[in-house]
Amino acid sequence: MAEPAIHVEDLRYAYGDIEAVKGISFDVAPGEILGFLGPNGAGKSTTIKVLTGQLRPQGGHARVLGYDVAGDHPDLQARIGVCFEEKNLYLNMSGEENLAFFARLFGLRDADVTGALRRLGLGERGKDRVKTYSKGMRQRMMIARAFINSPDVLFLDEPTDGLDPATSAEIRATIREEADRGAAVLLTTHDMFEADELSDRVAFINEGRIAALDTVENLKLAYGTRAVSVRLRDGDGVREEVLPLDGGASSTRLAALAASPDLLTIHTEEASLESIFMQVTGRGLG
Repeated sequence: MAEPAIHVEDLRYAYGDIEAVKGISFDVAPGEILGFLGPNGAGKSTTIKVLTGQLRPQGGHARVLGYDVAGDHPDLQARIGVCFEEKNLYLNMSGEENLAFFARLFGLRDADVTGALRRLGLGERGKDRVKTYSKGMRQRMMIARAFINSPDVLFLDEPTDGLDPATSAEIRATIREEADRGAAVLLTTHDMFEADELSDRVAFINEGRIAALDTVENLKLAYGTRAVSVRLRDGDGVREEVLPLDGGASSTRLAALAASPDLLTIHTEEASLESIFMQVTGRGLG
């Protein structure tokens, strides 16, 4: 089995008397997207700051690409990409200048800055100062900067927070492209739709602990109900029948409903990640 790109074991971190991360353990394989799903203050951002060397672990240990995160490893920093929720771009520099500057920090002299901007829909604004960019454009710049060195590991902290649906969808598509290329992705989010769409596995983190960790499908099977919802015309209204998928009687009834001229829709009933999070932790994601 290949070595995980990220390996975390019993990781702990506290701000004074407040324990932000309370002994969490997980791995992320090359090419995998692990979604950290939890409310604000759950420990998601602190975990990323430890794994990217901004905070030193106070307990347990973690390795990224085989390097102990407690040490100072310039070679490791050159192989990761980071996008934080807080924007830290150089506003008086152009988009091209921002990317070229960060590429040089990675030792890249011939980085495809134009291609990176074009990929994120900023090709026509590359020569404009970043201070003229909208919030969505600045977020695209943050993603482009995280990708500029073709990293082996990506740490993405709320990459689409507050963005419109179209921009969010485009950014999610580029994240999936990076995973398909082979990058390991640790994605922190409180957006259950984003986690559902992108993640190969999901970790529910709550009050500094991982409450559940599995594939989205397995979590839905474990905590959801195997059923089909059928909607039919009923005079001037609509009626709905929900049929469990387990048991022979439902299949006969489903076939009859599917043949009805009053049939409107048939769809599976499954638990959302938010409802599962509430079952596991006893609280919502808000």
